[in-house]
Amino acid sequence: MPTTQGPTFRELAVQALSSTERGYDLLAPKFDHSPYRTPDRVLDAVTEALRPLGPFARGLDVCCGTGAGVGVLRQVCHERVTGVDFSAGMLAVGRSSAANAPAGPPRSANSAAPVPGPPVDWVRADARALPFAAAFDLALSFGAFGHFLPSERPALFAQVRASLRPGGRFVFPVGAPPAVGSRAYWTLLGFDTAMRVRNALWRPRFVMYYRTFRLPDVLTDLAANGFSVRLSPLTGLGARPDGAPRARLVVATVR
Repeated sequence: MPTTQGPTFRELAVQALSSTERGYDLLAPKFDHSPYRTPDRVLDAVTEALRPLGPFARGLDVCCGTGAGVGVLRQVCHERVTGVDFSAGMLAVGRSSAANAPAGPPRSANSAAPVPGPPVDWVRADARALPFAAAFDLALSFGAFGHFLPSERPALFAQVRASLRPGGRFVFPVGAPPAVGSRAYWTLLGFDTAMRVRNALWRPRFVMYYRTFRLPDVLTDLAANGFSVRLSPLTGLGARPDGAPRARLVVATVR
């Protein structure tokens, strides 16, 4: 939910009329107080799902923003963690928050506070051209895939795979699609339609779509880029009325 410390309607409007990168630079100082911040319960559920899959030495948060996934990685990796993002503003907030927060155990997986764990590197780069060799055991991402068009997704997955060691894992949560005709269904459809109209009429583009990351297509793209894939229910996020999980963790392992 929006908070009094979050961005104003005017600030969100200015962001929406900027490029994707510039928009996040503008939003960065208030991002963690906005509705776009990944909820703690999602981060905590992913953390718990990752613990049995370790141990992990080095972790990579792809499109890290202000460092939500960095907090998860510091709890499951023991050697080093890297956050990579193309927004200098988001990286600056993540770096500053981690440096200035009091030490001690995190209140949640999304806490920016330094936690007992490995040091963190903050790297500015485009996820479509990651500047890493095969150095990581684990890569993850939260809430970023809507910023990539479906045609860009195979190249993105190829970059992540190239950054992982043999047997390394690429993980991310996916929510169950909303029921056709539900309020959530129409909300996401309306948002994507508005973004398509905006990008057809205005430059620079701001790429953010909610309905282009379809799980069957994603699984196909992962397999085509050398991953073997399984889905793990995120039980901490509950179940739908039909008993199906509300969210799953995609676990893609380098073959």
